[in-house]
Amino acid sequence: MEKVALVTGCSSGVGAATVRSLTDEEWRVVATARDTADLVALAEETGCETAELDVTKPAQCRAVVDDAVDDHGRLDCLVNNAGFAQLGPLEDVPPRKLHRQFDVNVYGPHRLIRAALPHMRERGEGTIVNVSSVSGRVATPGMGAYNGSKFALEGLSDALRGEVAEHGIDVAVVEPGPVDTGFQDRADAELDALDRSGGYERIYSWFEDASAVNGVGAVSPERVADVIATAAVSPNPAARYPVAQAGRVGVLARFLPDRLLDAGYRVLLRVLT
Repeated sequence: MEKVALVTGCSSGVGAATVRSLTDEEWRVVATARDTADLVALAEETGCETAELDVTKPAQCRAVVDDAVDDHGRLDCLVNNAGFAQLGPLEDVPPRKLHRQFDVNVYGPHRLIRAALPHMRERGEGTIVNVSSVSGRVATPGMGAYNGSKFALEGLSDALRGEVAEHGIDVAVVEPGPVDTGFQDRADAELDALDRSGGYERIYSWFEDASAVNGVGAVSPERVADVIATAAVSPNPAARYPVAQAGRVGVLARFLPDRLLDAGYRVLLRVLT
C-alpha cells in the first residue's frame, strides 16, 4: 500500500520540491497551501492531491489531517514546512508581528502535530519532519523574532521525540542554511513594513547588503527537499539533518563562546556597513 505524506507550504520552493521528491519515492502526497490555485501546476506535474490550508486556522489543520486519513486510511509522514521570516531589530518588531511569526512557525506545526498524532499512535508508526533552520541553532542580530520561532520549534521537536518514541513515532528536524528561493523576498518585505526607531540603521544596512550576497552558500530547494525525503522514508531517521556545508557550519557555530560570536557580529556589521 502506498505510504501517505502531508506537506505544508507547497506553493513554491522547498515545499513544492518536497512533493516532487516524495512522489519520486512513490508516496501518495497531499500538498497544501493557503491558495490551492498555486498548486494546480504541481498537481498536474506530480499527481499529488491538494488541499487548502492556512496553518494559523485550527479547524483547517484538524480537517486536512482527518481528510487525508479518511481518504487513504493512514498518514505516514507529516512535513511541517510552511513558514516565513520576520526580520528586524526586536525593538522595531511590534507584538502583533511577533505573534504572527510564532503563529505560523510554531503554533502552526503544533496544531498539525496534535491533529496527526492520534492517527499515528493508533497505527503504532509515523514520522514528523519539522523544517527548521540554522537560525534555530544560532541567533543573529536583526533576526530575533525568526530565531525565537525556530529555536522554539527545535525545543518542541526535541521534547516531542522523547514523548512519542514509545508509540513507534519518529521526529526529525531539517536545518537548512540559505536556500535559493523567494523566501528572502518575503523577508525583505516584512523588514520594509517596520516603523524604524532610528537606533539600528547599521543592522538595516547589513540586511540590505546581505540580501545582495545571499546567494553565497545558498542551496537549491531540491537539495533541501531530498534531505526532507530522506528523513521521511527512513525507518530510523536521525534527530537532526543539517543541509549542505553552509547548514553544517552554521549549526556548529552554536558551540562557539558567546563572546566570540558577539565579537564576530560586531566585525561583520562594521565591514558590511
